[in-house]
Amino acid sequence: MRTTGPWPIEYDTLGKSDDPAVLLIMGLGMQLTSWPDVFCQALVSAGFRVVRFDNRDSGLSAHAGDAAPASVPLAAMRSFFGLPVSCPYTLQDMAQDAVAVMDELHIIRAHVLGVSMGGMIAQEMAAHFPQRVWSLTSVMSSSGKRSLSRPRLKAALALLRPPPDPGQTAALVEHLAKLFEVIGSPDYPQNPAALRQRIGQGIARAYSPAGTTRQLLAILASGDRRALLKTITAPTLVIHGDADPLIPLSSGKDTAQQIAGARLEVIPGMGHDLPDALLTPLAALVIAHCSSALSLAA
Repeated sequence: MRTTGPWPIEYDTLGKSDDPAVLLIMGLGMQLTSWPDVFCQALVSAGFRVVRFDNRDSGLSAHAGDAAPASVPLAAMRSFFGLPVSCPYTLQDMAQDAVAVMDELHIIRAHVLGVSMGGMIAQEMAAHFPQRVWSLTSVMSSSGKRSLSRPRLKAALALLRPPPDPGQTAALVEHLAKLFEVIGSPDYPQNPAALRQRIGQGIARAYSPAGTTRQLLAILASGDRRALLKTITAPTLVIHGDADPLIPLSSGKDTAQQIAGARLEVIPGMGHDLPDALLTPLAALVIAHCSSALSLAA
């Protein structure tokens, strides 16, 4: 299904329409199908309606066109020195897409959960649209503070390594699998065959490296969000792995420090992914947080 607004967004839902909604926002270059079924079904079984969608420039949602994106290294340098970064849209625009999905489904308020870039978008939602957010859960994300958001060298090189030609599917699957293995959870390695199968299915559904680059530029263009985070009033849970090589734990700690009353949950051995072995405990954390927020609002 797609929203009917100026920027069509692909979405789907799970669970009963009259249950409290949990809006799931995925990370850089990822699709709504990247949300693990086990995690989503746990939320549904706990009495929540799951809403997930493709961010603009990914999956089946609208893309920003075929124009070549700006240079990421140059944009990163400009962002580091606090200079403006050129991009077709910002994280705040992407937050408005999420609100458009809620409008399409006639959802007045939702529990908002985002991972990585999705956590940044969720933060923007909670700050700019507080009346639409029951609670915020920010997972493996950051406050945008430049000095804390530096990935380990191996992870940065893996992320910036040019992918093979889109027509070379097998090589592309292997390229992405190696990336996810580098940034993944060292204590909870993914099954290699299952990982490659999921990647292949994602590529078959949609693949847009230019769109991913524009999303990365949106992150760089949006800059430091610490002042914005201080305005958030929604009950907030910050989840971060202590082995994240892409967005260090210090970023999660700083995110929690900027939001009044936020609770930080550090997951030992977790990297920058949602490994199968952690889906049930992660879902339990989210369910408890959302249920507590509903009790506070009652």
